[in-house]
Amino acid sequence: MPARAGECVGERAVALGAAGMLGRAMTAALRRRGATVREADVGEIDITSEASVRAGVPEGVRYVVNCAAYTDVDGAESNEPLAHAVNAVGPGILAGRCREIGATLLHFSTDYVFDGRSERPYRIDDPRRPVSAYGRTKAEGEESIEASGCDYLIVRTSWLYAPWGKNFVRTIARLASEKPELRVVDDQRGRPTSAEGLAETAAALLLGGQRGIRHATDGGECTWFGFASAIVREVGTPCRVLPCTTAEFPRPARRPAYSVLDLSRTEAALGPMKPWNEALHEVIGRLEKP
Repeated sequence: MPARAGECVGERAVALGAAGMLGRAMTAALRRRGATVREADVGEIDITSEASVRAGVPEGVRYVVNCAAYTDVDGAESNEPLAHAVNAVGPGILAGRCREIGATLLHFSTDYVFDGRSERPYRIDDPRRPVSAYGRTKAEGEESIEASGCDYLIVRTSWLYAPWGKNFVRTIARLASEKPELRVVDDQRGRPTSAEGLAETAAALLLGGQRGIRHATDGGECTWFGFASAIVREVGTPCRVLPCTTAEFPRPARRPAYSVLDLSRTEAALGPMKPWNEALHEVIGRLEKP
């Protein structure tokens, strides 16, 4: 039977960071489209080592999917060399290997490559101006891939969550059952994103021939306070959610005050993205227990 549009029956893919929150969703999305996916995590392929990448990504692989990243935004402020190795050096090594074997690299990046000073959604070609160590290392990873000469798709996303893993939705849902009141910042605005929805979008972009940089999030926008309020409503606890400012909740790393990503190129290819509150409703009922 011939493959349908959007399928990659029999194609070989290697998924890095496969045990992580996004890796789990991405691997499932590719397999639903018929791909043969080898799952690899930190102990199997070290993306910061050329020898390890060469051994783990052999000739014949069609897609290399990089879900591996150093994602501790605050930790990166005091451990930038490690964040740089994983977020900047590693993607460059993967890109070089993809160029050698003729594979396509799918790499995930972040809204934190921007400074948060825009008054309209960030376009894919807006200048990168990160304000944190994490953002700097992710921006450097993008630049390494662009300079490599490989076939690539970089997908920037934001405010990622899933029914599993360490993320804002699971944290707020747990705290709402333990505390009578939560204070959440109301002066940072962005787009929440279901990892499962992101994986479906990224797979469709990749297999549909989209290349370069694309933005993929759920539709709509909100503040962290608005996001937390919706989570608490969904879980149905009496916990009160109160707004506060970033200044009242200081963190080691600066966050962009506005990091809404422009989705026009992605929606032109795939249609409108699912509204974030609808995606949240679908995920809440499936949250894995801590």
